[in-house]
Amino acid sequence: MDLSIGKNVAESFYDEIIIEDGFFILKFNNETHGSQLFKREVSSHFIQFHFCLKGTSSFSFNDGNYRLPLQEDHSLLLYNPQRDLPLHLSLGPNSWVISVLLPIKKFHGLFSSEANYITFLSDENKDRKYYKDAPLTPSMAIVLNQLMNNNLHPLIKPLYFKGKAYELLSLYFNRPVEADIEQCPFLADEVNVIKIKRAKQIVISKMAEPPTLQGLADEIGLPVNKLKEGFKQIYGDSVFSFLFDYKMEVARQLLATGNHNVNEVGLKVGYSTASHFISAFKKKFGTTPKKYLMSLSA
Repeated sequence: MDLSIGKNVAESFYDEIIIEDGFFILKFNNETHGSQLFKREVSSHFIQFHFCLKGTSSFSFNDGNYRLPLQEDHSLLLYNPQRDLPLHLSLGPNSWVISVLLPIKKFHGLFSSEANYITFLSDENKDRKYYKDAPLTPSMAIVLNQLMNNNLHPLIKPLYFKGKAYELLSLYFNRPVEADIEQCPFLADEVNVIKIKRAKQIVISKMAEPPTLQGLADEIGLPVNKLKEGFKQIYGDSVFSFLFDYKMEVARQLLATGNHNVNEVGLKVGYSTASHFISAFKKKFGTTPKKYLMSLSA
């Protein structure tokens, strides 16, 4: 399946955000039970950063003859000044990937005074291809999840994404353990991060009948206050605000398929009455489900 900019399929989302001229963030979200293939042209002038927040994925090159895996909580840096590296991403079931594409000239400018700090930017290496596989730090995981999940006014989003993009690059090249601990001691503990991520998966899997905060905290083995604080840090929102946004996005995608009526979609995302679902949908998107469907066929 080829997905162009801004195009979505049911439960599989792709979004491309322009940070600055030639500087992009790509968000890939596959919530289906099968793999999805995403393709995008990328020239040799770009350096590529790929981050897998959840699940598994892989990149294929040379007509599929060469494959690079990208596992959960890992990153890939790719750069080849000698040839284009078009993006052929195979995204596994229930997987999230965020990619950053940046012109090498612009990237080099960020480190112009200290080019030797980044080994592949040195005069000796600048024309050579470069590849690096590295684990995500907890602080990087926080920024990545904030990029994937946020509840911001549309006018604020460009500034927010720009700040987070530069923060992510800074964290990628600055990996001392102390930095993570200073940012948030609680989330520097990998066990706690895993528990918070599990909490998110639980509320998603039970979105029609989610547990209470206390029930969720008991299930993952954290106090309620730590659950609330950690969830806010990683996902940028409270548990139930995150769940509301997730449910509305699922509802919007289900409606767009044309395979379900409004009542059916409302029940799937946890609303026992159509009126409550319609009210929630309008609160999120500023229009009713019926009008939204009409806009798709206009």
